[in-house]
Amino acid sequence: MADKIEILPVSLLETEGERMLELKKLARSLKLEFGWHYLLDITWILQQLDRIEGLNVIDAGAGTGMIQWYLAESGARVISVDRESRADLQPKFRDRFEVSGLRDEDLDDRNPSSWRNRGINRRSFKSLVSNIIYQLNLSLSRRSQKDNVPGQVIIYNQDLGNLVDIPDNSVEAVVAVSSLEHNSPERLVKVVAELLRVLKPGGPLLATLGAAKESDWYHQPSKGWCYTEKTLRKIFRISTEIPSNYDQYDHLFNELKECTELSDNLASFYFRSGDNGMPWGIWEPEYQPVGVCKIKNGA
Repeated sequence: MADKIEILPVSLLETEGERMLELKKLARSLKLEFGWHYLLDITWILQQLDRIEGLNVIDAGAGTGMIQWYLAESGARVISVDRESRADLQPKFRDRFEVSGLRDEDLDDRNPSSWRNRGINRRSFKSLVSNIIYQLNLSLSRRSQKDNVPGQVIIYNQDLGNLVDIPDNSVEAVVAVSSLEHNSPERLVKVVAELLRVLKPGGPLLATLGAAKESDWYHQPSKGWCYTEKTLRKIFRISTEIPSNYDQYDHLFNELKECTELSDNLASFYFRSGDNGMPWGIWEPEYQPVGVCKIKNGA
């Protein structure tokens, strides 16, 4: 594995077709939907990893997103970092995966089967009966489900620029799916430095972000920055001797715009708002994703 900067080609969805199907299957089982280019992002990140089973990895800006669950199901120990609280993490995650908090306050330790977390309508007898049946079935399957998931997810509610509870050189990989772009170029310098601090020498920082052709710019609907090759090389310390495919920017962007796998499978939440990466579900990509792999140097 080596440093890399690469606009993500949609051909990846074909060459990594088996993994893409695995991701889609897991997403259906968890009732999760992908951001409009996240299937491409996650596939690229997973392609870069030499191994997953037994890996100690940070998912930076994780929220409740897909990659942490895929990594855990594949045998990784994932520290799920996000500034937003996941204290009320839904039972569909708690029941299937071994989930804990890095600190006591990171994850609500109340019974995940409680009325509050199950969202039961107490006034509805039908809902009550359905929930009793559900919990009876769950009690039979929960142990076998968790036994079949060899990894774990550790919730850590913290800003990415201040991972105060994670020691230097302590994790083997860091992944970030379209999360670092919510930092300005100036702020991103601090975040990347902090992620590299906790990474073991030789380990990869794998991040997908928005690509910009000529100058850094801010995409207001998704509240994310798009960065030029020059900016990404500077922030992630990628040598100019490392080749990239930014010279194919227009060609790759046109291929992305014509990608039916992504355009025909937009998540339902895009159609409900104009304040997102694909406003009102209209397939008109205004930027394209780029992947950066930075290997930490030093002893």
